[in-house]
Amino acid sequence: MSDPAAQKGGAPHVPVLLRPLLAAVAPVTGVWIDGTLGAGGYARGLLDAGADKVIGIDRDPLAHEMARNWGAEYGDRLSLWQGNFAQMDKAAEAVEAVDGVVLDLGVSSMQLDRAERGFSFMKDGPLDMRMGQEGPTAADLVNTVEEAELANILFIYGEERQSRRIARAIVQDRPFDRTLPLAELIERVLGRTKPGQAHAATRSFQALRIAVNGEYDALWQGLMAAERVLKPGGRLAVVTFHSVEDRMVKRFFQLHGDKKTHVNRYGDQTQAATDPFEVLTRKAVGPDAEELAENPRSRSAKLRVGRRTEIPARAVEAAELSMPVMKQTPKTPRRR
Repeated sequence: MSDPAAQKGGAPHVPVLLRPLLAAVAPVTGVWIDGTLGAGGYARGLLDAGADKVIGIDRDPLAHEMARNWGAEYGDRLSLWQGNFAQMDKAAEAVEAVDGVVLDLGVSSMQLDRAERGFSFMKDGPLDMRMGQEGPTAADLVNTVEEAELANILFIYGEERQSRRIARAIVQDRPFDRTLPLAELIERVLGRTKPGQAHAATRSFQALRIAVNGEYDALWQGLMAAERVLKPGGRLAVVTFHSVEDRMVKRFFQLHGDKKTHVNRYGDQTQAATDPFEVLTRKAVGPDAEELAENPRSRSAKLRVGRRTEIPARAVEAAELSMPVMKQTPKTPRRR
C-alpha cells in the first residue's frame, strides 16, 4: 500500500513492487485473491498478467466504490468481497481452488490522500483512521484511554521511544478531534521535524492506526487463512512497509517454510516436503533504482513469497510470529 512517512508530495496510486511480485509468482493463472484491494493496482496487474479471476477483498467501502468503475472492463473476471482479509476463507467459498494470494499491508495511498479519512499528519482532517469506516475512531482512542495504556500503544505499535512523554502531553491537552492539532502537539514534544527526516508524528500516527484497525491481529489471522485456502502449488506474496510487519511475515515463512526440502543440481527433489510452504524469496525483495525513481513511496517496501506444498495447514501462535501484543496496564487504586 503506502509508507506513511512518505505522504508529502502527493504521489499517484502506484502498486509497489508489482514487477518483482509478478515475476516471482509467474506464471499467473487460475483464481487469485487480492486481500488488500485498495485502488486496484495489484488486482489489475494480476488480471493483465493472465489470472482467470481475481477476488478483491477490502474492508473499505471506498475501495469497492472505486472498483465498480475500473473493474467494468474485466467483467466477471473480477469479483468483490467486502470484509477483512483475515476472513478470506469466506470469500473463497465459491471457488474450488485458489492459485494465489497477494497481501499489500498498511494504509493505502487513496486513504492517505483523502484528508477526511484522518490518516495523514500532513493534512487537516477528522481524527478517524478507520479502514472499514465503522467502530471506534482514533479520536475515541486518544480521548478516552488512560495515560499508561496510551503510552503502551505508542511504544508497542509504533516503536516510539518517547511514548510516555507524548502520552502525557496528549492527556494534558485532550480532547483532540483533528489530525493537525495532534501532529503539532507531538512535534512540540519531540522537536520540529528537520528537512530529510521522517515527521515527528510518524510513529505515533502509525501506532494509533494499527490499534484502531487491529492490523497485527489481521495479519496473523490472514497468513493462516491464506495457508488454508491455497491449493498445492499456489503462491502467497506479501508486501510490507515496516519492520514489525516484515518480521511477522518472515517468522511465518520460517516456521512454515521448507526447512527440510532439498533440491539437487538437476532440479530433483531429494526429500519430501514437511512444511506447508516452499520459500521462494530467501531474502526480502525491495524496490530497484527504477522503481524508487518512479515511486518514492516504495522505499521501505519489502516482498516475501512462498509456494504452497501438499502438507496440511497448521495454526501458529501470535507469540511465535513475534507479534506485538498490548500489555495489560494495572489501574492505579484511587485514594480515599
